[in-house]
Amino acid sequence: MKKTSIFLSILVSAWIVIQPVTSFAANAGDYGLPDFSELVAQTNQSVVNISTTKKIERQEMPEFRGMPEEMLRHFFGLPQFRGDPRGNQNPHSEKPPKEESHSLGSGFIISEDGYILTNNHVIDGADEIIVRMRNREELKAKVIGTDPRTDVALIKIDADNLPYAKIGQSNDLKVGQWVLAIGEPFGLDFTATHGIISALGRALPDDTYVPFIQSDVAINPGNSGGPLFNLEGEVIGINSQIYSKTGGSMGLSFSIPIDIAMNVVNQLKTEGKVSRGYLGVQIQEVTSDLAKSFGLSKPQGALVGQTYDDTAAQKAGIEAGDIILEFDGKLIKKSTDLPPIVGMTSINKSVKVKVLRQGKVKYFTVKLNALDQADQIAANSNGKAYSDNRLGALVKELDRDSLDALNLPFGVMVTDVLGGAAEKAGLRNGDIIVTIDFKPVKTVSGLKKMMKSLPKNRSLPVRVVRNKRSLFLPLVLEK
Repeated sequence: MKKTSIFLSILVSAWIVIQPVTSFAANAGDYGLPDFSELVAQTNQSVVNISTTKKIERQEMPEFRGMPEEMLRHFFGLPQFRGDPRGNQNPHSEKPPKEESHSLGSGFIISEDGYILTNNHVIDGADEIIVRMRNREELKAKVIGTDPRTDVALIKIDADNLPYAKIGQSNDLKVGQWVLAIGEPFGLDFTATHGIISALGRALPDDTYVPFIQSDVAINPGNSGGPLFNLEGEVIGINSQIYSKTGGSMGLSFSIPIDIAMNVVNQLKTEGKVSRGYLGVQIQEVTSDLAKSFGLSKPQGALVGQTYDDTAAQKAGIEAGDIILEFDGKLIKKSTDLPPIVGMTSINKSVKVKVLRQGKVKYFTVKLNALDQADQIAANSNGKAYSDNRLGALVKELDRDSLDALNLPFGVMVTDVLGGAAEKAGLRNGDIIVTIDFKPVKTVSGLKKMMKSLPKNRSLPVRVVRNKRSLFLPLVLEK
């Protein structure tokens, strides 16, 4: 009897412990955990799948000092073709054969007349774009405009009375709030995943104009271009990138804030292109030690390392050594805050800039140049720097001492990546270009001459030195 009582006591205790857990799981909504089923039903009609077809023309590959062609394809990202040992399907044909490359992505409808937002990299270079709706209807889309710097593309289908997504705001988001993504990971259409916002204003190395929303939502290849919703069913971001060592989700997903995306949309609709402000400064982060040396109580702002000739910054009186604390009334907490704020500022608008100079706060008024005017500014800078539209980067020559310190016989330094081919190749500020297509880059004038003769739409190996390490990048000139 005693043993039975003990056994019953154990059962009762176990029931008392387990019962609240079971109730918690069954009534999760009562404890502040959202049920996403209604949200998915409310929003998924506006989400679309995007498939693209791109025709690729095979380029004849020269023999590079006996390197196997397969090795070149591996390192420089060239397409694989089947046929003879050199890749030709017909060795005797005059024109190289073309192959079709297919890709999948996501997008979402933003108006009832068929405007759709997606990523630029989803539709970049596509010869045909097919949009598949939730009801399985397939329609051809045309490109209205793209903006590679923010990785935003606006396309349109010929349809009316479409279900469209509600556009929210991304400037009042909070870390920890719930978010939902819908897209086509690995071709599995209309897949819903959820998570929380992990960080805001996240800067990635090659995307200076986008303060990304970081979340732990499961995003995989195929989700690109799809919407990130808040619990009100409003789009607050476009899913764009992931950090992964496996190719799949590792809980580090990055989305373009919808405020930035809609700014791009409005410009593409009205102007047919996107104009960005260009201040004309080279900046760096303010570390704890630098903050103390400049008389700041804590690290903040963007430290100006250099101002370029004939730019808005120089004309306004901003100098190297100034720390930009505010721009157009917006606080600059870290250096990566400045580029997206400047980029979204209207051209020729008078903007107040608050800086710290030698321990004293000063104010300047600037009128921004357009970013696409940076090429002309560089060309007029007395040979100190040079930029070419084909390359999409501002470069300058290095003195002999700088080259000797790196044990380099020659090379030119990238001071600003403006977009285009340089951005797609992965060039970064501070990279030293040594060779392009195995041809030496000795001077800025030599690079300028070389850019005129290089072929387009072919992957060219570019050797750069980055952080004292040599690496190759694949450069494809589209102009």
